[in-house]
Amino acid sequence: LPTNISRQKQTLERKRLEYLQLIPQYFLPLSSKYPNLLEKLPKAFLNESKTQEDDHQSVTVDAYEQKLFHQISIDVPRTNPLCSLFQQIVVQRALERILYLWAIRHPASGYVQGINDLVTPFFLVFLREHLPDSVDAETCDVATYITDDELCEIEADCFWCMTKLLDSIQENYTFAQPGIQKMIFHLQELVDKVDPSLSSHLVNKDAIYIQFAFRWMNCLLMREIPLHLVVRMWDTYLAEGEEMASFHVYVCASLLTSFSKTIRQLPDFNEIMMFLQHLPTPKWNIQDIELLLSQAYIYKSLYKDAPSH
Repeated sequence: LPTNISRQKQTLERKRLEYLQLIPQYFLPLSSKYPNLLEKLPKAFLNESKTQEDDHQSVTVDAYEQKLFHQISIDVPRTNPLCSLFQQIVVQRALERILYLWAIRHPASGYVQGINDLVTPFFLVFLREHLPDSVDAETCDVATYITDDELCEIEADCFWCMTKLLDSIQENYTFAQPGIQKMIFHLQELVDKVDPSLSSHLVNKDAIYIQFAFRWMNCLLMREIPLHLVVRMWDTYLAEGEEMASFHVYVCASLLTSFSKTIRQLPDFNEIMMFLQHLPTPKWNIQDIELLLSQAYIYKSLYKDAPSH
């Protein structure tokens, strides 16, 4: 949104309307192959679809688009499976629309597994705005508390926020994912500096960083940190602006070194991998995240402009 407060409402309304108009443009042709796309479709989308229906009757869906949506439709039900919010059909349909629309509009990367996780913090935040304080957003029944118009607003806001987020890290999702490769390399360089004993132990046990850190970079720690704490963490990430990807590396280094003592006591490769893929973070609280971010800022201040880093 523009920094000028007087222009924010107008801009928000314009972007929401733009998203509303994109839905029938891309989903009417697709619905001929996937009739359930229209299931749980908010009335505003249905009305816009009827308005544009004649314009898109002759549009065909190619094999790439079918394959793209098929993969998204497989991944969406797997999104944050422990959170009941994302197991609701109305929410899953919204995620499908957001992800498919983003992928079609970003052909350089398209859809990559893991991007489905990145929309969930935004959905949670925008959903909370429409709920009573006594209702837990992660467990609420969306159909009970949210109107069709509100769901359209939530969905549109999620789409534009996810687009803004991914614009700064799209290199992570292009062919061969070079952005992720660079981030993992920088993580290893950083850990070599801040915790040489941990780095040596990982090397001695043949624990290669890409084997455990790829998911950390691909999903921005969505699968390592509880969702409500990811919201707090991403608040800092978004404040970093164009430096977000760089700061994420410092957060990953902070996360890894916070378990240094435990990891150095693990005797072999299998136990190290098992530990790193199932970190004891589900019971973390806000203080743990604040400590993680604080340590990341310390690393950033010490090593951002250091040689070879």
